[in-house]
Amino acid sequence: FWKDREMAEPIQQLTRNNNPQERQTIPFTLIQRKEKLGDLLYEKRQYGKAKWACIKMKEKQYEQSICLGFMKLMRYICEQNSSGLYLGITIPIVTIVHTNESQSEMTPSVTVAYYLPEVLQDEPPHPFDSDIIIEEWPSTIVYSRSFRGITNEDSIMREINLLAEILESPELCLQDTFIIAGYTNPAAANRHNEIWFLQRP
Repeated sequence: FWKDREMAEPIQQLTRNNNPQERQTIPFTLIQRKEKLGDLLYEKRQYGKAKWACIKMKEKQYEQSICLGFMKLMRYICEQNSSGLYLGITIPIVTIVHTNESQSEMTPSVTVAYYLPEVLQDEPPHPFDSDIIIEEWPSTIVYSRSFRGITNEDSIMREINLLAEILESPELCLQDTFIIAGYTNPAAANRHNEIWFLQRP
């Protein structure tokens, strides 16, 4: 799956945890940490207005969508852009997921998104792939909770239901739109992920 030579370097960078300076973490302001008996239940954060490179995917399975979407974004990051340069990895790579109104199942359409590094925010390089769109997202407050392992329809729905139970006022957040933030390569087994609930604007 990861055989493309052009993909090898960034994939290694994303998985090489001993070299964190090569990966820029998306900046945010921590508003609140909610703990219980020493365990972190969730963090409330504010992410500023920013530009993201986004691609909509609609494969049969979530895992296929994120792997294919991530691969297309990696090609954009790896020189398939109007600057001809390697743009650099930012983490997390996020995926917007949608559920039905009762939050009992996910819809197949997802958006995989890459945060453009600070130096490129003003003038993002143009993607050669017409499926990739540069979008400006407004400043957003998110409630974030960590989880490990694979991300699929079952694990995501479990995490959505879990965080909904933990939050004092989940109704303040969007009820059908959530974000999965991935800090490790989508092909890794023990992935570090977060589920984000988005506060209503």
